[in-house]
Amino acid sequence: MHEIRQADLPGDREAVERLWLAYLAWGNDAMEAAHGFRLPVEETVERDIASIEKFQPPRGRLLLALKKDDAIATAALQRIGPDTAEIKRMFVVPSARRAGLGRAMLEHLVAAARTAGYQRVRLDTPDFMTAAHALYRSSGFAEIPQYEESEIPPRYRAYWLFMELPLR
Repeated sequence: MHEIRQADLPGDREAVERLWLAYLAWGNDAMEAAHGFRLPVEETVERDIASIEKFQPPRGRLLLALKKDDAIATAALQRIGPDTAEIKRMFVVPSARRAGLGRAMLEHLVAAARTAGYQRVRLDTPDFMTAAHALYRSSGFAEIPQYEESEIPPRYRAYWLFMELPLR
């Protein structure tokens, strides 16, 4: 059985950073293979670690899934508008996939967004992450136009899907 819990900072910082780097490096490799470009992974992780409080309650969440004492998955929620939250950095290490962790973490984040009073949850996801798209759609997310608060540079947004789940 896996434990899903809010990251305990600063104690879990190293595990969070490791998972974020693994996720973005994996995504960057796939993005380069599919579209021929890479994004600044290390800079993105450094920026998010420096502002990690945006993923903390009451407005955000930073989840870790653990197998014994090993962090094997992560997911985050941040405020991007008065009534809008955004899901970021959903990642399950390859050896732990297909066990329902992604769905369980997504459900935790959506419940936290409801509790925090958000009216909608948004996310952006690269076009090649079709398993993630299926998870989001089966959870009620639908495609929307690009949203300005996305961290994806405008020139690369054509390679992403933007999705939203109304909460009310």
